[in-house]
Amino acid sequence: MDRLLFLLATGLARGAVFALFALSLVLIWRAARIVNFAQGAMAVVACYVAFAATALSGSYWVGLAAAIAAGALTGFAVERGVMRFAPASAPLAGVIMAIGLVMVIQSALGIAFGPQARPMPAPFDTRPIVVGGVPVLSPYDLFVLLVALGVMAGLLVLFTRTSLGLQLRASALAPEVSRLLGVRVGRMLTIGWMLAAAVAGLAALLLVPTELGLTPHSADLLFVYAFTVAVVGGLDSPAGALIGGLVVGVVMTVVTGTLGATVAPIAVLVQLVTVLLVRPGGVFSAREVRAA
Repeated sequence: MDRLLFLLATGLARGAVFALFALSLVLIWRAARIVNFAQGAMAVVACYVAFAATALSGSYWVGLAAAIAAGALTGFAVERGVMRFAPASAPLAGVIMAIGLVMVIQSALGIAFGPQARPMPAPFDTRPIVVGGVPVLSPYDLFVLLVALGVMAGLLVLFTRTSLGLQLRASALAPEVSRLLGVRVGRMLTIGWMLAAAVAGLAALLLVPTELGLTPHSADLLFVYAFTVAVVGGLDSPAGALIGGLVVGVVMTVVTGTLGATVAPIAVLVQLVTVLLVRPGGVFSAREVRAA
């Protein structure tokens, strides 16, 4: 029982990271109707910037801020330099361009930094705290959970309580009407990409200290799990990304702790196939999918 409680608590922290990354995929899907397969590679760029900033300053917090800024700048560069030229009439073109971007970014990172893993220490202890004889979350897991929930709450406020959020939602749902009303849809699309890339960079940075180290492929598995979360929750649903992330994170951690790490991807795949068979649009998808 103690072990199960520990796995559930750890799974929530990992699930929060999945949810955060899945939310970044949902943001781009809602804004541009593109599944951004380059999101993982873009997030790793932010992590390398954080690694360099931390090494130069000796402060994890400077690295954290640098990762968020680098993620936003990467999103700006990708949207303005690549994705803006994807024809809207051919959705597959954006997907192909994103896949090509993955190859370019990972190759460039491999050339610049090499394939070896670079350790990134966590800012807090990763050993679990024992409460009443039961090991629960580690201080770093608690930090990850609080940051993820804080970012999600901030995004909720942004999209529901601010003029910028209203323009972002209007641009995504009805771009032509928004243009007629004076909203600069192109600028809103760029801001959406910057926001999503910054969130993805932060999610990857939170995960890397618990993995084997930073490599050009550090976010590959994170992207796969987060994509599963986005599909399970519904690509149009931020709430689905949040709940789906927590569910997938808990299931994956419990399966890893009880049956082994090799079974965990199968458990995630079973969830994905089950949802696609029962509700192809995702558990929390709207009944009517809006037109592109």
